Amino acid sequence: MKVAFAGTPEFAAVALRAILAAGFDVPLVLTQPDRPAGRGMQLQPSAVKQVALANGIAVDQPDRLRTSEQQAVLADCAPDVLVVAAYGLILAQAVLDLPRFGCLNIHGSLLPRWRGAAPIHRAIEAGDEETGITLMQMEAGLDTGPMLLKRALPILPIDTTGTLQDKLAVLGGEMIVEALHALENGPLPATIQPEQGVTYAHKIDKAESQLDFRQPAAVLARKLRAFDPFPGGAATIGGTTLKLWAGKVGQGEGDAGTVLAADASGVLVACGDAALRLTVLQKPGSKRLPVGEFLRGFPLSPGLCFDLPGD
Repeated sequence: MKVAFAGTPEFAAVALRAILAAGFDVPLVLTQPDRPAGRGMQLQPSAVKQVALANGIAVDQPDRLRTSEQQAVLADCAPDVLVVAAYGLILAQAVLDLPRFGCLNIHGSLLPRWRGAAPIHRAIEAGDEETGITLMQMEAGLDTGPMLLKRALPILPIDTTGTLQDKLAVLGGEMIVEALHALENGPLPATIQPEQGVTYAHKIDKAESQLDFRQPAAVLARKLRAFDPFPGGAATIGGTTLKLWAGKVGQGEGDAGTVLAADASGVLVACGDAALRLTVLQKPGSKRLPVGEFLRGFPLSPGLCFDLPGD
């Protein structure tokens, strides 16, 4: 069985490695074009492309998959199935119809909850107690296709998007290998997604990083976990915008945004409800630091106030 693969970031690369380790024939990998990255802004191959090249697999990097010319390499490959994981491009119906067994998507949520681009971020931000992986038969709608396999994973109080994504990637790799082995014996049984419980995980906008300390501390603490490693939290104090990477709910009260205490245990900031104890911060041009180290280079004192959005 010929398994073509479409994906871009490390989340997808984990699945590709699992498929290759299981011995499946992967004649073609689709991934997004190389992007500039790093201080020199040099073009960098995606994590998936790096795995493909290391294993001698042909790579195609169209910027769209809408026309027959853009789909030609995949069509010539004539795969039995196309596995898709965090690819980042919309698949035209002609692509969905091309493989004998269609296209299987590795989605990082328990569908129908958190359809869309940022399911891991939004699950943490919303305070969900669990998430998981859903293997789905792809169709034209946004993550609306029939479900083939679904497995849950708890969201721990210390999980960030980065740590949770790593765990889900491993789970997704295990599940897609299981599904491909089953597929060798014919089409998999599918379950139609229920209409109840649908939510959408909209793409993360960098503007969302701005913290509003009028919100409850618990909401802001979840937001910091959800936005690590991207885009992080942000808040301005004394004309300097700081990146905020970690915090937990603390005791204290005062006007929203007011620094109540600042020491090696954290920068305690009054919120709309309770207070947020910031424990990892970053000033412009520097790296993220534990609060004790941060305060040695950027002292903060009680009574100072962070700006509030809209003020």
